[in-house]
Amino acid sequence: MRAGREPSRDGALNLNDAPPRQSAPSAADLQAVLSLPENQALAVSIASRLRDALLAGYFGPGEQLREEPLARSMGVSRGPVREALLRLEREGLVVVRRNRGAFVARLSAQDLEEVYTLRVAIECLAVRRVVRLATDAELDALQAVVDQMAAADARGVTEQEAAELDLRFHDLVYLASQHRRLNESWGNLRPQAHILLLNRNVAREDFREFLVQGHQWIVDAVRDRDEDRAVATIEDHLRGSYERVAAGLDLRAGRTAGEGADGGR
Repeated sequence: MRAGREPSRDGALNLNDAPPRQSAPSAADLQAVLSLPENQALAVSIASRLRDALLAGYFGPGEQLREEPLARSMGVSRGPVREALLRLEREGLVVVRRNRGAFVARLSAQDLEEVYTLRVAIECLAVRRVVRLATDAELDALQAVVDQMAAADARGVTEQEAAELDLRFHDLVYLASQHRRLNESWGNLRPQAHILLLNRNVAREDFREFLVQGHQWIVDAVRDRDEDRAVATIEDHLRGSYERVAAGLDLRAGRTAGEGADGGR
């Protein structure tokens, strides 16, 4: 028998010797535990604003993101900006170099290969589940995005608009898969996929077929509940996207090398 809990003469425990019971936490206590510290909450907001600016192309690859000007422009201290940049580093959008600062990431051919191979693995699983589980309303939502692609292409789509529509379509695919962890995996990969998609050349003659018809084929296969055709179609679609992004990266690398050579003359 543990000390402090001596039995009485008749063998029963003396409850008067038990430690006092703690009172239940109040709603205010719970709010204090669950609330983000002010700086951390601010860093989340700043990271979201910086992410939007990066994906919109306001900062170019390799450009330095200086804490002081960013903090001044947002009306905050440097601490939350520093935390926001670290968050973006974990997403692969920013590179933080010790004693040098933060820079917009330059995604390489190796980055493209890794994003592509991982995306094929998770998106094939997503499409299989969509074929089995998607509702008519979810399929209608996919078709609506394809229709928006066609309208945008007809008036002259930009790289940014094409990337946003492309990702919106695939966001809906993952949501329709009804697999929370799969959707979270896509969310982690999405920012880097967005950056890479901006390297496609929308002026290519076959881009309309790729953007509009390629996504339409995916919708058609899913509507027909043809799992094998849907998977084959998404694999072909992602392969085409990979090839276009790779060509864009090669073109930009060639331009950068040429500018460097010109600058050295």
